[in-house]
Amino acid sequence: MEPIVELELVPEQRRAAIENLLQFYLYDFTLYLDIAADENGSFPDYPDLDEFWSKADRKFPFLIRADDEIAGFALVEQTDDSGKRPSYYMVEFFVLQKFRRHGVGGRAAVMLFDRFRGRWKITQLKNNEPAQRFWRSTIGIYTNGVYKERTHPFQGHPSQYFEN
Repeated sequence: MEPIVELELVPEQRRAAIENLLQFYLYDFTLYLDIAADENGSFPDYPDLDEFWSKADRKFPFLIRADDEIAGFALVEQTDDSGKRPSYYMVEFFVLQKFRRHGVGGRAAVMLFDRFRGRWKITQLKNNEPAQRFWRSTIGIYTNGVYKERTHPFQGHPSQYFEN
């Protein structure tokens, strides 16, 4: 039986949940980036995390829940609203390993896409092949294959673009 997936917009008084999950996220990223823990065993603070509450009209911090248990988080930013349709960027997206390969991430991503209608951009590190497979599959299913992928000319990171 697949877990029930929900998104919870996180108020500032509960931001510690995202701060704590960011430690696991950064730990996972040590496979792809040179991130070091400090002498207390903590990874660095996430830059500009405060903006997800100080700019709440454009930045959206979510917890991902599976069967009412915290399963991960997503940070979404509205990057532009000057055109006919707003643009959104998946700043960060993380699912705890316990919930991976159970459809939690895919369902959470679709819920975010449905919640924020417009133009989307999602980027992965060039050496994070599992993330690339996840996003290509999820976006491919969501858009029936109608999306574009571009690679950054200098850094080599792939990004997927689509409208919903």
